[in-house]
Amino acid sequence: MVKRSRIVAFFIIIMAVFATIGTTSSGILNNIKLGLDLQGGFEVLYQVKPEDGEKVTPETLSSTAQALGKRVDVLGVNEPNIQVEGNDRIRVQLAGVTDQNNAREILSTQANLSFRDFNDKEMMTGADLAENGAKQTFDENNSPVVEVTLKDPQKFKQITEQISAMPQSTNVLAIWLDFEEGKDSIQKPETTDNMISDPQVSQVFDQTKVMITGQFTLEEAKELADMLNAGALPVELEEVYSTSVGAKFGEQALNETIYAGIIGIALVFAFMLFYYRFPGFIAVLTLAIYIYLTLLVFDWMNAVLTLPGVAALILGVGMAVDANIITYERIKDELKLGRTVRAAYKEGNKNSLATITDANLTTLLAAAVLFFYGTSSVKGFATTLIISILMSFITAVYGTRLFMSLWINSRAFDKHPSWLGVRKKDIHDLAEAKDVTELPTRFDRFDFVKKRKWFYTISAAITVIGIIFLFVFKMNLGIDFTSGTRIDFKSNEPLTHAKVQEHLDALDLSSEDIVISGDNQETGIVRFKGVLDKNEIAEVKDYFHDEVGADETNISTVSPTIGEELAKNAIYAVLISSLGIILYATIRFEWRMAVPAVISLLHDAFFIITIFSVLRLEVDLTFIAAILTIVGYSINDSIVTFDRVRENMRKKKKIKTNEELEEIVNVSIRQTLTRSINTVLMVIITVAALMIFGSPSIGNFSIALLVGLLCGVYSSLYIATQLWLDLKRRELKKKGVLITYKEKKQSQEAQV
Repeated sequence: MVKRSRIVAFFIIIMAVFATIGTTSSGILNNIKLGLDLQGGFEVLYQVKPEDGEKVTPETLSSTAQALGKRVDVLGVNEPNIQVEGNDRIRVQLAGVTDQNNAREILSTQANLSFRDFNDKEMMTGADLAENGAKQTFDENNSPVVEVTLKDPQKFKQITEQISAMPQSTNVLAIWLDFEEGKDSIQKPETTDNMISDPQVSQVFDQTKVMITGQFTLEEAKELADMLNAGALPVELEEVYSTSVGAKFGEQALNETIYAGIIGIALVFAFMLFYYRFPGFIAVLTLAIYIYLTLLVFDWMNAVLTLPGVAALILGVGMAVDANIITYERIKDELKLGRTVRAAYKEGNKNSLATITDANLTTLLAAAVLFFYGTSSVKGFATTLIISILMSFITAVYGTRLFMSLWINSRAFDKHPSWLGVRKKDIHDLAEAKDVTELPTRFDRFDFVKKRKWFYTISAAITVIGIIFLFVFKMNLGIDFTSGTRIDFKSNEPLTHAKVQEHLDALDLSSEDIVISGDNQETGIVRFKGVLDKNEIAEVKDYFHDEVGADETNISTVSPTIGEELAKNAIYAVLISSLGIILYATIRFEWRMAVPAVISLLHDAFFIITIFSVLRLEVDLTFIAAILTIVGYSINDSIVTFDRVRENMRKKKKIKTNEELEEIVNVSIRQTLTRSINTVLMVIITVAALMIFGSPSIGNFSIALLVGLLCGVYSSLYIATQLWLDLKRRELKKKGVLITYKEKKQSQEAQV
């Protein structure tokens, strides 16, 4: 008899949950902070350079960050991100800033104001000004000037007494901004670029307020007043990395990626409904809740959502659906065995939990390493990925089980196993087939073990060819790893390589790396060695705006030091992920499973590197994010298969022949292959949508994921499990007989 109360409870819970989602979603979406790659802005990493003989202290970094914060306040930027990194660096991220050239100038100018006599002797500094005592005003001729309030009028009186007593041609009080000793001098006209004005002093002044004049425009006078109020920087700052994104570029990237995500997620929903029927419907509900919870946690953390972060959120849907697929496949196996719906549900949940936990923890490990060694947008990707993994586990395990248990315990499906995706003709008598290993699968005709040496040969050949290609073609490294400058711009007319080169010649720049793209060939990408400074960046932006009609020009610069560090950190990230996975898999399984799993994931990573080398695709920071994501997915596949191998090993007491080992591998692969295909299909759908409809800026990221996912399925089938088989064959040859996990456990219990 159907217990309708449980079904009513299900609908009450669903209505309450989705009413909450419907009423709070808009507020959450409005609160989430978007990264500069989604709303425009710029990011700059400064190297702090102290005065000669001094060291950079934490106090110096803190005071410098505070000074930069005051300057950001002048710009009126909402929620800036200023972080101290390491022992001598400060990263500034300003999303949504409109005039990037002006912002750059205000941030990096030291603003060391000094008043000097004709002999360049310092008479007063910015420290003699009252706090917030500078303001833009007008003189008697209605010209813009800066009025400053002095702390000590008597000191200014003494200075003007000294200056006015000097000969006519030398009675000047020069006002300098960032005067450089040994270089600048009022007596050398060619070095007076930093001099604001040099008024003559013919009388004594004892007033509190002083006018600074200097042929200012209104904007220049206001900017100088703002900088003086913000205060001088305690140290010199050197740009070692910077990137800028125009508002239109950011908005377009966001819209394209969301559109791609909607398509990908809709296709995933459709597949789950079609293939898994009612459980697929439950999966759709929990996936919707997963997306909501992920965004909610993001809002609570006050984290910044970047373009790779949006991609990670979309990919998380594929990961979340994996837990559902693992559970549903186990339930279907138990139903086919002949168990009742309730018994199959209970057994399927019990058998799938360990697999889901292992798969999520290994992926979480890769994401954590990526977060620790990542920077900027890559760290944003890792943050979203970590949140996605945690939220997918909560919703796919606890959420799905809550909703499914209400229906299963209502007994609505007791006589309708087809609603759970199992046909009656596939259900066996429980007395005939006592174990799922005895159930037939659609892959029984395939022998995955017999041809393993052929696949070893194929993989080895690909590896050798890949090494040769890498030596011949090398990697097409982006400026993130090689240092240099990258310029992205859009023209108001179709571009050619020759036309772009003409523009570069006009700017006295040279490049052999010019890429033309876009539907109408209107987008130009230029890379060249050498790092532009802030003035050169401003000049390039102004030129492309005036000559090419580019409303926005994105410019990224990376110093050689940063390029080397990024490359080193990328290698560390992959190695540490691999070592961590070996350790985890050894503890949870055995070293004979851990080592093959890592060999297979390194095989996948190297294959992606080879593909990028041959196709000359650019390798940037998001490529490293893709590699580490593939590391997580690859180990995920291997762990799921090994978990079934371990389970099937436990069902035997002793293994005496190679044939028994081979049968265990074949059966385990056949039992998990449907899950592997469906899971990778779900992720491929989302990745393909990102690649086809998403922003071009994550195009290579999507390609790396797509290739890696396909390679991951191959390596889990023909590399990881087959290497384990060969290692076990050697162990069997050495010992003569293998005691299974089950008997080991029983022996230990007997000893106790």
